[in-house]
Amino acid sequence: MLSSELKTQIQGAYTRFLEAKGLRARYGQRLMIAEVAKVLGTIGTDDEGRRSGDPAVVAVEAGTGTGKTVAYALAAIPAAKAAGKRLVIATATVALQEQIVHKDLPDLLRNSGLSFSFALAKGRGRYLCLSKLDLLLQEGQAQTATAQLFEDEGFRIDVDEASLKLFGSMVEKLAGNRWDGDRDAWPQAIEDADWSRLTTDHSQCTGRHCPNFQQCSFYRAREGMTKVDVIVTNHDMVLADLALGGGAVLPDPRETLYVFDEGHHLPDKAIGHFAHFTRLRSTADWLAQIDKNLTKLLAQYPLPGELGRLMEQVPELARDLRTQQQFMFSACEQVADFRAGEDMEGRERPRHRFVGGVVPEHLCELGLELKKGFARLSDLFTRLTELLKQAMDGETGTGIASHQAEEWYPLFGSLLMRAQGNWELWTAFTLEDPEDSVPMARWMTLAESGALHDIEVNASPILAAETLRRNLWNVAHGALVTSATLTALGTFDRFRMRAGLPRDAVTAVVPSPFNYAEAGVLQVPDLRADPRDAAGHTAAIVRELPRLVEGARGTLVLFSSRRQMQDVFDGLDRDWRRRVLIQGNLSKQETLNKHKARVDDGEPSVLFGLASFAEGVDLPGAYCEHVVIAKIPFAVPDDPVEAALAEWIEARGGNPFMEIAVPDASLRLIQACGRLLRTEEDRGTVTLLDRRLVTQRYGKAILNALPPFRRHIE
Repeated sequence: MLSSELKTQIQGAYTRFLEAKGLRARYGQRLMIAEVAKVLGTIGTDDEGRRSGDPAVVAVEAGTGTGKTVAYALAAIPAAKAAGKRLVIATATVALQEQIVHKDLPDLLRNSGLSFSFALAKGRGRYLCLSKLDLLLQEGQAQTATAQLFEDEGFRIDVDEASLKLFGSMVEKLAGNRWDGDRDAWPQAIEDADWSRLTTDHSQCTGRHCPNFQQCSFYRAREGMTKVDVIVTNHDMVLADLALGGGAVLPDPRETLYVFDEGHHLPDKAIGHFAHFTRLRSTADWLAQIDKNLTKLLAQYPLPGELGRLMEQVPELARDLRTQQQFMFSACEQVADFRAGEDMEGRERPRHRFVGGVVPEHLCELGLELKKGFARLSDLFTRLTELLKQAMDGETGTGIASHQAEEWYPLFGSLLMRAQGNWELWTAFTLEDPEDSVPMARWMTLAESGALHDIEVNASPILAAETLRRNLWNVAHGALVTSATLTALGTFDRFRMRAGLPRDAVTAVVPSPFNYAEAGVLQVPDLRADPRDAAGHTAAIVRELPRLVEGARGTLVLFSSRRQMQDVFDGLDRDWRRRVLIQGNLSKQETLNKHKARVDDGEPSVLFGLASFAEGVDLPGAYCEHVVIAKIPFAVPDDPVEAALAEWIEARGGNPFMEIAVPDASLRLIQACGRLLRTEEDRGTVTLLDRRLVTQRYGKAILNALPPFRRHIE
């Protein structure tokens, strides 16, 4: 039971916050505070302060406009402090992360009377590496074999005049304490290609051995995290930390309360985190580069002792592995029946999926040989990096000077990571799935590699449930998952299955303050065209769209297929096309900015978008007065992970269409409808151009799960 002291503290903070802001209490917000406090504020502990009893997990679906950040922060911060734990808030998007750090938490600190400190935790890749900057400022004058090796691993040494000016400006701002090395704090946008030269990852970082360690932006930011009550980060960083056993970068999970905002993304993020892939041709080319460059390096630097002995083994092993890669490429080419298809973002992805995740025996045998070879290569690079560390520590007998070891360590760390990545892929690809376990999805994708084609080999879990259960829910002191879309067809069943929520996890739905019936209309016109007939449905949209959106200042039209989006655009009258901005011609942000500028200038503007425009796009007021959805957004039928999941459910006697396809489509449709009302003042129309919503039994279930707009169904 919640202690009266904690209850009074939370209630008092909420009252003060509302009074300071001149706001009225929202029913949904109050309800959410109570649900979160009830679970996270009443966790039983043993003598050492560790959770005793079952996992403490609560999942809350909070509709748009609830003010869920304020709700969970008001309940979770006092609960964490009372338990002597840290609070980690993880989001799926950078935009929400920044909103929480720069707006929501400072606002709460000023107005609630709560006392707490907070910091933003980002991955190493968001921070400048001073050693990389030093290397680039030397302008690559010493083009030795080592420098060439660095270049092959993404360490481009050549520096043009513009880059030199940028790097000089960075040094100046760092020296004057006017920049902290954080990419997001640099006043201008830095292109990914430029930034990749300036940053590093854990495999290349020499840590305390680095001459710039004391000034390192990443380690300074990380040190600041150890002293705060609340850490704001992203799902990927939490998952990466848990994969390392927890407590590697973030606090120990047993000493942490977690909040997963935008939590509907968590299962997919977890699957992505434990998925593996490799490209056969590009890996063969990489192995050829290792052979060539290490042979050169050994000729230039005759190395005595263990270091030389280990390094001498690498070129021959790389040659053998390259031959095996080429055998695998030929075997995959013969087996593969690549079928054209699009992913949810409309990108072409010709794939060949292994039914049931079962790989043909001869491919499995070749894969096992590659697994053995990459295990040996990983072992060699591991031992080489350990010797380089010893040299950096000043240990004698390594045969290499410490400054040389510092130069080589990032290179061999990078080689080690790539070798391990290939070993992990071939391990997952050749693993025999236990009879009662959830199988892996395994497939090949046709990819481009310069002028030639390449084959990408993939292996991925199809459910994250067991991974999340084992590494997160069972270990954490407590956790909240929240989002505007956690339920599908009115239940948490879909999320429970995909996220592996503990059996006793508390679930709750709290209402949005929006008056949907007053603010919006949901219409389903009769286009007299079946969406399964692509040509007929496209022609009907071309014919009806201009009439349907007449009078709206800002319109968002969402498609499930890039092909249909392009065909509709091409079919429209040339004059009408001028008001359309189509996803893919500009960056997402530029497209949205252009759309807003048109509406601000009094011009009607229509956005054509795919899945990424159906979620996370914030277009309040006139920017989006009409949302048009071309089809029920069923998953792409040839998505290999979803297809493997459907296969597994069917093998267990289930109905994959009703258990997977329909709930998933319902969730995506709710997210798409969520683009219409962003504030309590917004008004508008949602139009669904898919009659299956009213003609099919599953369609009626999807329709009834949508927000309660006024309905107009022809």
